[in-house]
Parts: sequence; C-alpha cells; structure tokens
Amino acid sequence: MTQQTTTHIATALILFSALCAPLPAQTSASSNTPALPPGLDTRFIDTTADPCVDFAQYACGNFSKLYPIPNDRSGYGTGAIIAEYTETVLHAMLETAAAGGAKRTPNEQKTGDFYASCNDTSAIDQNGLKPLQPELDRIAALSSKDELPELLAHYQLINDTAWFNFGEQQDFKDARKQIAVVDQGGLGLPERDYYFRTGDVAEKTRTQYVQHITNILKLMGEPEPKATADAQKIMQLETALAKVSMDITSQRDPKNVYHPMPVPQLATLAPGIAWDRFLKASGAPPISELNVANPDFFKGMNALLASTDLDTVKTYLRWQLIRNTYSLVLPKPFDDEIFDFYRRKLAGQPEQRARWKRCVQVTDGALGEALGQVYVAQEFPPSSKQATVQMVHDIEAAMNQEIDTLTWMSTATKAKAKEKLHAIADKIGYPDHWRDYSRLTIVRGDAFGNSERAVEFENRRQLAKIGQPVDRSEWGVSPATVDAYYNASMNDINFPAGILQSPLYDPNAADAENYGHIGGIVGHELTHGFDDQGRQFDAYGNLDDWWTAEDAKKFEEMTDCEVKEYGNFVAVDDVKVNGKLTLGENTADNGGLRLAYIAFLADAKRKNIDLTKKQDGYTPLQQFFLGHGQNWCGATRPEQLRLQVQTDPHSPRQFRINGVVQNMPEFGQAFGCKTGQPMMPTNACRVW
Repeated sequence: MTQQTTTHIATALILFSALCAPLPAQTSASSNTPALPPGLDTRFIDTTADPCVDFAQYACGNFSKLYPIPNDRSGYGTGAIIAEYTETVLHAMLETAAAGGAKRTPNEQKTGDFYASCNDTSAIDQNGLKPLQPELDRIAALSSKDELPELLAHYQLINDTAWFNFGEQQDFKDARKQIAVVDQGGLGLPERDYYFRTGDVAEKTRTQYVQHITNILKLMGEPEPKATADAQKIMQLETALAKVSMDITSQRDPKNVYHPMPVPQLATLAPGIAWDRFLKASGAPPISELNVANPDFFKGMNALLASTDLDTVKTYLRWQLIRNTYSLVLPKPFDDEIFDFYRRKLAGQPEQRARWKRCVQVTDGALGEALGQVYVAQEFPPSSKQATVQMVHDIEAAMNQEIDTLTWMSTATKAKAKEKLHAIADKIGYPDHWRDYSRLTIVRGDAFGNSERAVEFENRRQLAKIGQPVDRSEWGVSPATVDAYYNASMNDINFPAGILQSPLYDPNAADAENYGHIGGIVGHELTHGFDDQGRQFDAYGNLDDWWTAEDAKKFEEMTDCEVKEYGNFVAVDDVKVNGKLTLGENTADNGGLRLAYIAFLADAKRKNIDLTKKQDGYTPLQQFFLGHGQNWCGATRPEQLRLQVQTDPHSPRQFRINGVVQNMPEFGQAFGCKTGQPMMPTNACRVW
C-alpha cells in the first residue's frame, strides 16, 4: 500500500511487488512453478520467541532460515513468493506467445514479440547506441535554449523528465475533470534530500553518484577528463534543482501540490520556457489552464535555466536521456553500470536478476491488459472474485459500524464519513473493458523501438484524457500485479487478480487466516480513504474539507500519536522511521486490521465458529493475527532499508507487524499477554 498522493494520481499500493524476490527451489509436484504456501504456514513460526515481546519474530522468525534473501534481490518476503509464482506463470504464457505461429491473436503477437525482443541481447548489444542516436542528435542540434520547448515536449512523451514533469491528473477540486499538470522533476538521485543530507553514508552516495554519471558519459564516448568535469556540472545543476524542489513528506499533503492557474500565469512564473509552444508540441489537447504543482520550483528552475550555459544544458539532457531509458534495451555495459549504482550500491543487491524475469516485468508494464486477459482466464476463477467481493462487503459493513461507535467524531462528520464510505467503488480482479493496443506497433528484434513506442503510446493515451470526462472503470495496474491500491480522486479500492492468491487468499484456509491476510489488506485500502491524505477528499473524489474544525483537530491529535510511535522505531543503524512520511500507511495498517478483526467476528458469529477451539494449536483469533503477521514475513538488506526509510511511505516489514498488534489490546488478549509487555503497552495509539 504505497500511500502516495502525487499530482498525477492519488493512490495507495500495499507494496508487495516492489520488494519481491525469487523463490528458492521449492516446486509443486505437477510443474516447475514455485509452490504457494498455505494461509498459515507453521514452518515460519519461531516457537522459542514470546509473541507478547516480539510478535514479528514469533510469527516469522524461521522464514528467512527457509528462504534467505537471494543474491539477485535487496529484500525477500511473503509477497515475493506470490510474485515469483505469478512471474513464472506469465513466463510460460510469454514463451508460448513468443514461439510465433499464424494463429496468434494481435495481442499475442505484441506480447510475444515484445518479450522475445527484450531477451535478444545479441541484437541489443550489436546495435549499441544506434537506436538512441536520433535522440542524441536532437540534443546536439540545439543552437539556443529558445529551442528547448519542442525538444522537452518530445522527451516527456518518452518518459524523459529532464527539468520537470508534464502529464495529466484528475482535478482535485472537480474529480469529474481531467486536467494537465506540471510538476518538479529532473533529479537522478531517489529524492531531493539525497543532495543535502550530512554524514558519511550520504557523502559516499553522492560521490558514487557522480562517479556513476562519469561512467555513463565515458560509455557514451566522452574522454575521461571531460566526462569527470561534465559529471560535476550535472551534479551541481541537479543540486540546484533539488534546492527548489519540495521534500517528499510535504508532497503527501494534496493542498501543497494543487495550484491551478491559466497558462499565461505559468509563463510569468517561468518565462524561460515558451509554454504555448511546449504544450502545442506535447500532443495534448488544447490547454488553457493547468495545475502547477509546485510554483516555487518553476520560479527556481527558470532562474537556473537562465544561468546555465548551453553546453551544460546539453550535457545534462544527454545524461537524463540515458537515465530515463529502460536499461534492458541498452547495451550490456550500460545495463551493468546502471544496475551497479541504482541496485547494488543504493539497495545492496549483489547480482542482477535473470534477463527473462526482467523482461516479463517490462512486458507486463508495457502490455499489462493484453497479457492480463490471458492471465485472468487461466489463473483467476470466479470463486476467488466472489469470495473477495463478500469479504470487501463485510469489511465495509464493519467500518460503517465502527463510525457509529467513534466517541471523538461529531454526528455531522459521521454522516459525511458514511456518505464517502457508501460511495467507494470496489474493483476486483480485472477491468470490465480491456485496453485497445491496436495502434501500438511492436516489431520483433527492435527492443529499443518497442520500448519507446510503448511508453509514447501510453503517455499519449493519458494526455488524450485532458478535457475529457473521467473513466471511473479504468485501472491503474495490470491484472497480474501482486499489489492493491486506493485512489482518492476516484474514491475506489482496487484488488487485481495477482494479489488474490495464497497465502493472502487461500480458498482452503480457515476464515480466520484469510481475514488476517487479505482481510487486513482490504481494510488497509479502505482506511486509506480516511487517513491524513484520503480524509481530505469527499465522496465524489473532490478535495473538500468535510470535517468540523473540532473533529479535524481531534483527528490530528490521534494521528500525532502514531507519528511519534513509529518515529521511534529504529530501521537500520541510527536511522529511524519517518513517522510523518509513513503516517498514511501506518494509519491504514492499524485501521485496516481492526476492521478485518470486526468483520471476522461477524463472520464467525454467522457461521457459529467456536473462537476458543484450537486448530493446529491455535485459536481462530490467534490464527487471525498470525495471518496478519505472515503477510510481512521476510528480510531486507541494510542498504535497501536505508533507501526505504528515506524514500518510501511504508514502514519496514517488522513494524508493519509489531506496530499494529501493539495498538490492539485484542491481540494481547488472544495471546494472553500482560499489560506492560512490549506487544501490550499501557498506552496504545488508535485513529480508526
């Protein structure tokens, strides 16, 4: 659940896919596909640990002994098992599609040829930088900064975000409308504070980054002295851009990134770019007004552009062009160098992932709904959708019930909260209407061209929405994605087929286990509609303050408890969790599991489940909490932990377990904990 409100889309992913890794060699009897564990895997439980002292260790203590982090991953956990299983399934589908044959459908031709071309390393290496040469020639041909608007507009279409970002979004104030947006961009380090943090680790990262830029420029043909000097110029320019950028925590507040204005007003802010020419060249429909997410950035960017000489601008553009190109379609020396900095040095990943696995990932990214149609037909039975629908309805009913019991919320705000709850759309499995890829050309053997055309196809599809009514049936991820999200502007919760698999949803598991697993995830996404970001949007997806002033003050007082609680958790070395950055995710984790707990109690009452009867040594309530804990089993390398804490709105996995259960007295009661023990503190935080 990446709780992240950006100017493009307000979403909250649960973040399983991002930390996935290959599954060790455990296979099912019927195929080479990795086996999925059951809803409750007792092999993972460390019975020598005290659940009342460290529940994460108890629920997951043996996981990493069975499944250590592979060399080609920076972290490995429960979500990785599902992701690896899904990846293997998609691999088989793509190999079949890539084999060719006259009977292939148009979508099979596209997915198969895209995948085959991605794997054709000999052709990619033989071509060298020739496919990129036309883009490099555009930069070389610049004779004046006045020529930048058309060049930058073209590069935005191929995901080159040098200087700034341009795209579309739902209007925060009128969610029926799609509008244009410009936002800060142009940085090569993970986020702006990487340019300014003090300390040995931060200094080392910046030194490594400059060396990485140098290495890339040398691979592009620059002599070492020039490459070294140019890398320093690029670092100075990016540091100046970072100085006028908004920090990652401030960007979480939608009010901070919403400044609609007429195009002439943007032109006054940043006259160094001829915005009328840029917008005309962008391929977007006519635009008279747009959201300038961070006006101060554009003021600063304009001054920086004016003071930077043309040669440095061109050097920076060459670097950003390479940086924003998929490394998979570049020759091996580039692919290796990009991996070395961004994955080995920044995230601690010792080895590159197998080529076929990365090609499966980018094919799903480029043609997700074409591949997803086949995936859903093969892997997602109607029974899984029906069971999920029922659980979602149960958890929504639990929230409806909980709103009534809140002592801190007024009657007026409760009515608005229920209005929003009842308006939430539940999207499960896959879209009602599949995306049309007929205008996308995929050519076998042209990996670079396929990648560039797929990116441009998607960006043009997005830009074409500007000025059009919002399509509320659209999905933001592919059906095979092992993740889930909430979209504040759409006011919907989305659970693709990929996440609705064991152990998160196991049709053979006890109800308690499923409610602890997928039920907690459903509750998490639902709660995102009412966290510190989501609560600012109303039932229709509009940025609208529907709270009384007193209720809002009480809400902020309760969330401050979570900010302080999580802000005291040490993630790695001396680096603590950022309680403000992770607030939305922590609120959703805590509120989501509570909702799932209430829904399970209602389910147990309906089915006459004896909550005191043990199965496999555990009562249903203990199974429920173990299900939650085993969502987050796994380990993460120290470098990745540092990167996560500084850039990611999710808390590290052990705190997603312990941080939640220590705020639920029901957990302590289920495991017989005593007040004052670590997992049953005297003062617990609670928002929802």
